[in-house]
Amino acid sequence: MVGQAKADRRRAGSSEAKRPSRGMLKKKASHNSLGKVKSKRGSAAKFTTRSRALRSLQISLKDFRRLCILKGIYPRDPPKKFQGSDKTYYYTKDILYLQHEPLLAKFREMSALIKKVVRRAGRGEKADAVRLYDNRPVYRLDHLIRERYPTFVDALRDLDDALCLVHLFACVPSGKLIPPERVANCARLCREFQALVSHTHALRKVFASIKGFYFEAEVHGVSLLWLMPHSLKQDIPEDVDLKVLLTFLEFYEVLLQFVNYKLFSMRRLA
Repeated sequence: MVGQAKADRRRAGSSEAKRPSRGMLKKKASHNSLGKVKSKRGSAAKFTTRSRALRSLQISLKDFRRLCILKGIYPRDPPKKFQGSDKTYYYTKDILYLQHEPLLAKFREMSALIKKVVRRAGRGEKADAVRLYDNRPVYRLDHLIRERYPTFVDALRDLDDALCLVHLFACVPSGKLIPPERVANCARLCREFQALVSHTHALRKVFASIKGFYFEAEVHGVSLLWLMPHSLKQDIPEDVDLKVLLTFLEFYEVLLQFVNYKLFSMRRLA
């Protein structure tokens, strides 16, 4: 009887030793019978979640949102939400496209610099912190204009939102997030575009409302409609995310600057 019990315990121990772990089960579930990784199909191949995109790009959520706005990449609604309905999905090809963006390296350098500045400021080294912040990386958005708008007509067709936002920030008061230099730059871009519309007699319609003045002009065969607020004191609501608007404004300023230069050059006014 004792020998039989020992044999039973030995067989039970060997079966437990051969039992695969949970990690091995997951690993085997992602492989086929030949040991190769299974290829994804359907929505799992076309779409990816935001958390997986952040791990792939190795950037923070704030930088990811900013990069998506500048590149013109927006969330998508897949027909089958394979990771749940509470996730945000993007095209997989868009995330792969972001991996080769030069701005990605600049954002990583900026994030590393901010950590150094916070560390120096926490140690009381305010002068070194200010010096590091003043020497922060600088980037340009010229290549994004050429990528998103291959032709000049494409840029004009997407100019309505740019004109509305630039005219809006030309009237808002400066503050902590909106420096006066940026407000002055928006006002300068607005004056340049308005002077061009007046010189070419491109204005077609004007409508005054409680929000401001609506203008419609035909520039280079493209109809443009924008809103210019009244020249009154503007109060910024607290529920408005200014950081998102400032990211859009950063791109639209460059776009309007390119469009103004092109139009002035075509009319030989530059």
